[in-house]
Formats: sequence, structure tokens, C-alpha cells
Amino acid sequence: MSSNNHGLARKLGGWQLWGIAVGLVISGEYFGWSYGWAQAGTLGFLLSSIFVAIMYTAFIFSFTELTTAIPHAGGPFAYARRAFGPVGGFVAGFATLCEFVFAPPAIALAIGAYLNVQFPELSAKWIACGAYIVFMALNIVGVSVAAAFELVVTLLAIFELLLFMGVVSPGFSWDNFTHHGWAGSDSFSLSAVGGMFAAIPFAIWFFLAIEGAAMAAEEAKDPSRTIPRAYVAGILTLVALAMGVMIMAGGAGDWSKLANINDPLPQAMKLIVGSNSGWLHMLVWLGLLGLIASFHGIIMGYSRQIFALARAGYLPPMLAVIHPRFKTPHRAIIVGGLIGIAAIFSDDLIQIAGQPLTANIVTLSVFGAIVMYIVSMLALFKLRRSEPTLARPFSAPAYPLLPGLALACAVVCLVAMIWYNQLLALIFAGSLAVAYAYYLLTHRQRAAAASDHLLEGGDAITLKPAVARSE
Repeated sequence: MSSNNHGLARKLGGWQLWGIAVGLVISGEYFGWSYGWAQAGTLGFLLSSIFVAIMYTAFIFSFTELTTAIPHAGGPFAYARRAFGPVGGFVAGFATLCEFVFAPPAIALAIGAYLNVQFPELSAKWIACGAYIVFMALNIVGVSVAAAFELVVTLLAIFELLLFMGVVSPGFSWDNFTHHGWAGSDSFSLSAVGGMFAAIPFAIWFFLAIEGAAMAAEEAKDPSRTIPRAYVAGILTLVALAMGVMIMAGGAGDWSKLANINDPLPQAMKLIVGSNSGWLHMLVWLGLLGLIASFHGIIMGYSRQIFALARAGYLPPMLAVIHPRFKTPHRAIIVGGLIGIAAIFSDDLIQIAGQPLTANIVTLSVFGAIVMYIVSMLALFKLRRSEPTLARPFSAPAYPLLPGLALACAVVCLVAMIWYNQLLALIFAGSLAVAYAYYLLTHRQRAAAASDHLLEGGDAITLKPAVARSE
């Protein structure tokens, strides 16, 4: 594929792709996961996290086969479109949009709340809005600049997590971690199992969105080599960080005091070094980098998904236009940002089940992710049967066992999500139905879209001049 045909330039190397893959996720190591302790206790949540880590590891080793065989900006949408046709592409595209468009407002508000503590005179919502504007602009300027920034902040965020583990290690106690670790009990019983299932969404938060690096595939240099290296190194990095951070924080003192707060790492460190330590202040400030890395990376992810769906006629074609100078999907970046900003300012106006809007759209984001994982694994199995000669630079190891494991784990996660979030499950299903009505009404739009052999079959992409133009 030539970048001249579709407008996206191939500028990303292996390190940059690794930075995107890890950076998309790394805010999940800083906040959000500790709510799983409130559901399952430390030991119960540890098992939930190991289960989810197994799912993600199996998924990434399998997903990489799809990404290298079909290096398309649509990522999961492209794989499902090729495997199951237009309707399959619609389901995967809708699910991926839910994941990547709904996650950023919550992260932006976390950035706003964080800076509001340091600067109380500033409104958290306006800080969040400003974050959108700054990082949308950075993404529009060019993928090389955006990816270089992502790599730097990701490396700094990893350094900060390692620093946290090192600082609290002298005060770590395994007895602290295991005390009442089975949902408030010191011994395992069947009553703890429900809490372990309820904690699954918080374990998913450790790894949510790593698959977004697939949407940079059209901008990767030598994707058949760089993407597998980035994905494998990325998931191993994240598993190590997730387990290390969770265990070290839980052993720092009374973990129950950290189970329902948004800043478990600073509070855990405070138990060891006190509230006036310079280490603590360093963690508080550098911890912002984890939020920035994920926020910035997910903007890159949602923009490529919107761009790919628009280019294929699933969204208005105007969103597939690229910037004439920077060669980035600037309209897709802006539209996704406007949706996020609207969600931020609707946070107190719309409540679901007694919770503010952003608290619920995080769960909707997880619903989208799990559905997308299931469809992607089904697409892998389907393409193995329907296109056995498709060039696969990276093959899923232990096929079909590893993809089957990822699929089975994802189904378990979806069932648990539905059981413990029934109202939001209905909202997700209702949104899917509304989106499907739009899909049915826009069949002419898809018929007029450019011919794309990565979606239909073949090894090249051909776009009609009317769609490929930059404006």
C-alpha cells in the first residue's frame, strides 16, 4: 500500500508503536483498578486480574495475526468487514467507537480533577476541555510528532511506576496484602466468587485499549515486523506493571483505605513515607503523565477508527478527509473531541443509576471493548477457513487453542459485565440498534465509497479520487 493512495504516511517505527500500545493503557495503572478491591478484596481481585491478564495476553498474540495480515486504519472494523461482510464490519466498528470515543472524557476529567487539586481556582471541566484542545492540536500536527510525544511521556510514566514500587518496597508486607483479602474474609469461600466476577471490569481497566495500536497500522514502517514486536513487548510490559503496582500498593498498609479512591498510588506511598515526603510530591506531579499518555494515545486511536469508517461509507465521507499538509485525519480528530467535550459538560446533567455520565460511559467503553474482542477472535477463525492463503507475517501461536482461550475469556467477561450492569447493557444494546438503523439508511453511502481491497480481499488499497483528496 502506498501512502499516496490513501493519504496516511508511513512514519512509525517499532519503538513508537510500542509507545502507543503501552501509552494507550498506562493511565489504568494509576487509577480506577483499586475499585476492584472493594468488590473482591486483594486476593480475589488478584485472581480476577490474572484471569483478565491471561485473556489479554492470549488476545494480543492472536490479534497480532490480524493486524499484520490486514494492516488497516480501521483495525477490528477491517478484520470483521473482511471476514463477515458489511454487517460484521458495522458491529466491530460500532463497538470500537464506543471503546475509544467514550474513554477519553473520563480521562480528561481525571486530568482536570488532578490539576484542580493543585490549582483550586481552575475549573476541572475547563481544564479537561483545554486538554482536549491541546492534544487534538498535537494529533493534527502530524503522526510523527504525536508518536514521539507519546513515547516520551510513556517512558516517564513507566519510570514513575517503577519508582513507586521501589519507594514503597521497604514497608511492604504480604500480611497487609492478604488481610481480609477474600472480599473481607481471611479465607476463601464461594461467597467471594461473586465479587471476583463483579471486579472484572476494574481488572480490564489495567489493559483496556492496547489494541488501539492496530489503528496505526497504515502509518507503520514495515508493519509485518514492527507491529508484532510492539504488541508482544507492550502486553508483557503492561502485565508486569499491573501486577507489580497492585501488589506493592496492597502491601503498603491497610488496603481497604485505598479501595474506593481515585489516587491509590499517592495514598499508598503516603502510608510508607508520610505526607511531606519529596517522593510523594514527585509521584503526584509525574503521575499526571500516565493520564496524558493514555488520553493522547486514545485520541489517535478514535480518530483513525472514525477515519476508516468514514472512508468505507459507514460514517459521513466528509470525516475521511485528511489535512493537506500534515496528512492526518483532522476532521475525525475534531469530531471525536467535540463528542468528548459535550460529555464532559453533561457530566452533572445526565445521571444513570445514580452515577454521573462519565462514570457510566467508562463502563460502556468496556462493553464496546469486550464485544470487539469477541468479534475479532471470531474473525480470526473465519479468515483461517475462508482465506487459508492470506499472507500472515505473524501467526497466532498454538492455534486454535490460544485464540479459543481469548474468545472464551472474553465471553465470560461479557456475561459478567451484563449480569452486574444490566441497565447499561440495555443502553449499549439500544445504542447498537439505533446505529444499525443509521447503517440501513446509508447503504448508498457505502456503495459510493472507495474500493478497498484490504476489506474485500487482496493486498492493495485503491481509493477513488473523490475520497482520497485532501481538503
